[in-house]
Amino acid sequence: MKAPTMLDTLTFLLERLFLLAHVKLSTPQRFQRGDLLEVPRTLFTHFGIYLGDNQVAHLIPDILPVLTADGRQIQEMVTNTRLLLGVLSKRASIRVDSVEDFAYGAGILRNAMDRAVRRGALPGEEVARRAERLVGSVSYSLLWNNCEHFVTYCRYGTAQSLQTDKFCEWLKSLIRDQRNVVLAVLLGLLSVVCSGISPGTVLPAVLVPFTLWMAS
Repeated sequence: MKAPTMLDTLTFLLERLFLLAHVKLSTPQRFQRGDLLEVPRTLFTHFGIYLGDNQVAHLIPDILPVLTADGRQIQEMVTNTRLLLGVLSKRASIRVDSVEDFAYGAGILRNAMDRAVRRGALPGEEVARRAERLVGSVSYSLLWNNCEHFVTYCRYGTAQSLQTDKFCEWLKSLIRDQRNVVLAVLLGLLSVVCSGISPGTVLPAVLVPFTLWMAS
């Protein structure tokens, strides 16, 4: 019998690795009703509550519910234009989509927030029912009522946003740093020198440093 060559051995190992990877990727992730799902995005993380039957409830900025009552139009995939106008108009909808539409091709983390929130999670059925009761048009605020506030209320009983908390802490540190006041003054003076004296240049040059100074 011919002894296997190095090439044969490498080919065999690559075939086995490909098979294992294929099996792992093709195996659907099992979620339980009431699970908190999160999907990493470029600048933020999006959150939703799993309702069962491959359905996820999530809050997303959307202008369309303000413009029409046509449920079929509203249920179509939210475009970037709809989302941006929803943010600007402070309108959103809590909607139900498939897991695939919710994830939008990204990986999904399951109940990862349980380790970060002090309050224990409510029973899964209660979590899902809370989410289902809130489905519909709602007001939106990037800082006070976003998708994370929605899921934490449903799962833990209290609305909060860890992303917002981190942003606010960063903003506080920015305000406390006296060097930013000096920088704002220099930028204000530079704008006055380059653009001339006018209300559009003088007011920001005075108000921004003053606000930073008073808040520090």
